[in-house]
Amino acid sequence: MSRHGGTRAGAWFAALLLVGVSTVVGCRIADTDGITPVPQLLAFLPWLLAPTTVALLFAALTRWRLGLVWSLAVLAALAWYIEPYGKTSQPKGAPVAELRVLTSNVEFGQATDELIDAIRDQRPDLVFVQECEYGCEEKLQQAFGKDTGSKGDNAGGAVGKGSYPYRQVVEGAGSDGSVILSRHPLKPAAGIPATMGMPGATADVKGHEIRLQLAHPMPPLPTNLSTWREELSDLRDYAAANRTRPTVLAGDFNASQDHAAFRRILDAGFGDAARLTGDARTPSWPARTAPPLGAQIDHVLVSRDFSANRARFLDLGNTDHRALVVDLTLFKNS
Repeated sequence: MSRHGGTRAGAWFAALLLVGVSTVVGCRIADTDGITPVPQLLAFLPWLLAPTTVALLFAALTRWRLGLVWSLAVLAALAWYIEPYGKTSQPKGAPVAELRVLTSNVEFGQATDELIDAIRDQRPDLVFVQECEYGCEEKLQQAFGKDTGSKGDNAGGAVGKGSYPYRQVVEGAGSDGSVILSRHPLKPAAGIPATMGMPGATADVKGHEIRLQLAHPMPPLPTNLSTWREELSDLRDYAAANRTRPTVLAGDFNASQDHAAFRRILDAGFGDAARLTGDARTPSWPARTAPPLGAQIDHVLVSRDFSANRARFLDLGNTDHRALVVDLTLFKNS
């Protein structure tokens, strides 16, 4: 191949990379999730720095000036949107309760044993479990269910039978089942109707009512995009309806901060606990490649009544998601 032909091929290669990345970035700028493959690629927005850098190098090697300017513009846009999204204001009033929340997608129940070990180690007050099929639910019941000789709010003691006597369940096989476990008394709530289980409840924590909602919308597969959008919209409506009440909305959202449908939940008045603790870009999926390559799609969202003090992501094994544990403080205006 002649030098001129090689130069032309290099410029075309750079242009193809830039067209693909620019389409995704353009949707991010336009505050839309677009059509396949844009929603799938938006989850990995920070990693688009790699192909853009490659395009910049090819544009430089081929002396394609337009490509150089184009590459730098795309890199600048990516750098801007990689910044964490959402407000970080501190609640007003006096602290009235401390809560530890754990959320975990156990991948069709396969990581139930590892989750049980994590619960015993972390001692959360509330546990949100996605893809908890019948066997998973039974194991959790055996490990932590009601024991007439125990009290569920004994946070200082060993975690075992009777530690989580309160639960709200949507039963199902495979990915359809979901469970909320609690040390504190629960009252059932309607939850959100969805393809996969999204139970709801109200917890009584030291006399304070806290609304709980598990999140597990459909993933943005090419054949499920409309369902994914609708179920995230339902979560947004739930958030808007509860923005002035103490509320925890946690689970596998199948969406990152780079998805417009997820940002609308935050814009309804909720904060992402990992954002509040400075861990907004910590990947949680896929666990087998995170953190070298992944996206944060597992979240604990809280109403403005809460501050988040600490967040950590746990590698459980036997699941493609990392679990998330956050420490929260509930504030009450005087």
